[in-house]
Amino acid sequence: MGMGNDPRYNSSKTFETYPFPWPPGSEPQGDPLVVAIAQAAARLVELRNNWLNPAGASEADLKKRTLTNLYNERPTWLANAHRKLDEAVFAAYGWPNDLSDEEVLARLLVLNLTRAGSKAEHKEANEVAETP
Repeated sequence: MGMGNDPRYNSSKTFETYPFPWPPGSEPQGDPLVVAIAQAAARLVELRNNWLNPAGASEADLKKRTLTNLYNERPTWLANAHRKLDEAVFAAYGWPNDLSDEEVLARLLVLNLTRAGSKAEHKEANEVAETP
């Protein structure tokens, strides 16, 4: 995607094939699963922002408060916030909460391949239907 064989990040394509529980922008409004994800994500952002920019912190202290340092320290409150978000997302997929990273990746791959197959089949059916 870059010049020659140089890889290049393309933000418009990054999540194009990611198998979200619902297609982006078509999440069921007011659905408790969607609300739970939104609330858990908002809480995670709030907690991180509070840690990154505490009231009364000196400039020197603020320079040490980076996301890298926070995630390297991985305090319990951060792990708990991520766990709550993970649980909300797993519920949206209809998955149990105790999946390993490998199991999550395997399930996402199956979803991705299934959806890619469905899109290919749909495209093929449309092309056949349009043929005179």
